[in-house]
Amino acid sequence: MAKSKSFLQNLIKSFKFGYCNEGHKEEDLERIAAQEQKIFPFQTLVAATKDFHPNHKLGEGGFGPVYKGKLDDGREIAVKKLSHNSRQGKREFMNEAKLLARVQHRNVVNLLGYCVHDVEKLLVYEYVSNESLDKLLFKSNRRESLEWKRRFDIITGTARGLLYLHEDSHNCIIHRDIKASNILLDDKWVPKIADFGMARLFPEDETHVNTRVAGTNGYMAPEYVMHGHLSVKADVFSFGVLILELISSQRNSAFNLRVDAQNLLDWAYKLYKKGRSLEIMDPSLASSAATEQVAMCIQIGLLCTQGDPQLRPIMRRVVVMLSKKPGNMEEPTRPGLPGSRYRRTRKSAALSSTAGTSGESDSHTFDSSSYTSASATISATPRSDPHGKRPMQC
Repeated sequence: MAKSKSFLQNLIKSFKFGYCNEGHKEEDLERIAAQEQKIFPFQTLVAATKDFHPNHKLGEGGFGPVYKGKLDDGREIAVKKLSHNSRQGKREFMNEAKLLARVQHRNVVNLLGYCVHDVEKLLVYEYVSNESLDKLLFKSNRRESLEWKRRFDIITGTARGLLYLHEDSHNCIIHRDIKASNILLDDKWVPKIADFGMARLFPEDETHVNTRVAGTNGYMAPEYVMHGHLSVKADVFSFGVLILELISSQRNSAFNLRVDAQNLLDWAYKLYKKGRSLEIMDPSLASSAATEQVAMCIQIGLLCTQGDPQLRPIMRRVVVMLSKKPGNMEEPTRPGLPGSRYRRTRKSAALSSTAGTSGESDSHTFDSSSYTSASATISATPRSDPHGKRPMQC
């Protein structure tokens, strides 16, 4: 009990000083592993991955490569191996180790353990067999496996995972990079939120924190992009984008339909106001979709992506809405768009603010990839970056 309390205090201490503070950015991984009693011998992982054979490689991100392996007891695992020369990856790697150490939920990828061997540092996860959502959703030859019920289950499962992180875990955790490539699907198509390299602990009794901007093009809330104001409502915004992408099979960041709209959110909102919201639905869903349920999810997606963060629902409210039959819900206001400013309503002006109008961030975004894929990012200015990635400077 004392060890758990000490471990939690260390997590909170790390959050208070910030992960980019050179003096406090790391906990010793070996000590974390010992405290949590999740130690894997290095030779066990060498044997499981066939000495980290290229044929077992699942992907690679800023941290380094990830390999598929199989333990002697038959369990399949994914092993994240830190690259020796990756400074940015080291920060994310240590951050993920700290935050996932005590997280246990059906809709969050399970960290099985750690390994420290000389200069080698590794994290060991459950293996998730159906890869990441984006590999299925945005490829026309594979999206047929995602009929409507399966997509709705992914929406509800992801919502429950976010609710757990925001309200039911040991501390409030803001993921900061909810997107299709960070939703993994197991053999039963259960969604699991992955990649906590950029996640942050959130202090109690605060409406928001100011932080350098880190996230992925198309998923970041406007108050976060423009001012670095981070709250749980930033995750809610990203989740709303994910809902609309699941329904339309269109990437918000690469929206190129020949319609009068800036992006997917703008298109969905304009059609919703005309009573034609179902027109954003992927035509391949026509035979399997429950139209009332689809319409409800579109409305929820628009509520989650409203420009004013005070008007966005918290995840508990979202889970409640998804669990009920379609009925009366609030009317969504205009969605937040990169570089746009929202007009505060009288109702929300009376509440404590989660987004201000000062402190313009000069930081760049960083796209942390899950262990299956990576996506392009933009700078924290309203203009998109045609060259893709720009690493966040700490």
